[in-house]
Amino acid sequence: MPNPHTAEQQERFKPANAETTVTVHRSQLPLNCPTPQTALWASHPRVYLPIDESPDGRMRCPYCGTVYILED
Repeated sequence: MPNPHTAEQQERFKPANAETTVTVHRSQLPLNCPTPQTALWASHPRVYLPIDESPDGRMRCPYCGTVYILED
């Protein structure tokens, strides 16, 4: 069930797809999209992205196209 107070706290959330490139750190793994900072009403189904297995440290979300870059 969605959080009924989300509408009261819009300043805490970014709209979905607001950024097309996001830098993540190893401490944030496992990586999932949408991130917890994305408003629930504007998001797609959660997908886990194995960015730590990517040879170039980049991963694109198949739903929204956001590119994640792993920074050590």
